[in-house]
Amino acid sequence: MKLRVDLRTCENHGQCAFTAPGLFTLDDSGELAFRRDAVDDYVSPALSETEVESAEMAADMCPMQAIRLVD
Repeated sequence: MKLRVDLRTCENHGQCAFTAPGLFTLDDSGELAFRRDAVDDYVSPALSETEVESAEMAADMCPMQAIRLVD
């Protein structure tokens, strides 16, 4: 499993960073740090079982529903 973040939909509310700080971080400007690595979509490397659980919780907490788990 991997996580996919739709950076066009994401509004940097930061709920993911509070829910799964090991997977999501905000930079000094309060934007999701993945924006440095991707423009439209960010797809992570393969996640461990523990990371999948954290990613699922973060996806549930995202007010914009910008986070999805993909195979």
